[in-house]
Amino acid sequence: MDWTALSLSLRLAGWTVLVLLPVAVLTGRLLAYRAFRGKGLVEALVMLPLVLPPTVLGFYLLVGLGRSSPVGELWQALFGHQLVFSFEGLVVASVIFNLPFAIQPAQRGFEAIPPEVREAAACCGLSPAAALWRVELPLAWPGLMTAMVLTFAHTLGEFGIVLMVGGAIPGETKTIAIAIYDRVQAFDDRSAAIMSAVLVAIALFTIALTFWLSARVGRRLG
Repeated sequence: MDWTALSLSLRLAGWTVLVLLPVAVLTGRLLAYRAFRGKGLVEALVMLPLVLPPTVLGFYLLVGLGRSSPVGELWQALFGHQLVFSFEGLVVASVIFNLPFAIQPAQRGFEAIPPEVREAAACCGLSPAAALWRVELPLAWPGLMTAMVLTFAHTLGEFGIVLMVGGAIPGETKTIAIAIYDRVQAFDDRSAAIMSAVLVAIALFTIALTFWLSARVGRRLG
């Protein structure tokens, strides 16, 4: 069992969820409530990572974040090392790749809130920020929880993007999915089976915890 790879995967998934949660709330709410020119294009761009092959997206990220790119040059100047083939580069790639898994469930959660509820909040004198915090977020909780769970679980199992952008540097970019692949390539089926079983157990636990929390929140709101 490669505990270092598992720890790195959990850390990557945690950072991805942490970064994407506010993005999902703001973007999902905007797409749910506002009609504007180009909205269809924005929704298509959000969904694009879902249909693109990971190698294609990984290639463009590798080019866009590489040392010769403006982003890569700026990162190199600020931090003294390249963005690709680093943990920070993995976080950036993971955030971009998981946009549809975070934003779409959040958007559906906000869309499920009846318009009259938001109108009542405004009539009660709540500011938009207060209405979001006290009314909309509790009601959109199932969608937001689904977004977080999908993002976390998908990050744990991601292989193509991680390999393209991060490589397989032990302790830096070698995640549990890559470790499983390496063990299979080395004909170490026992280690691969153990690590795969751990990923399945983590995924089942995460999903079960989500259903339990959603049910508790639903009973409280009801």
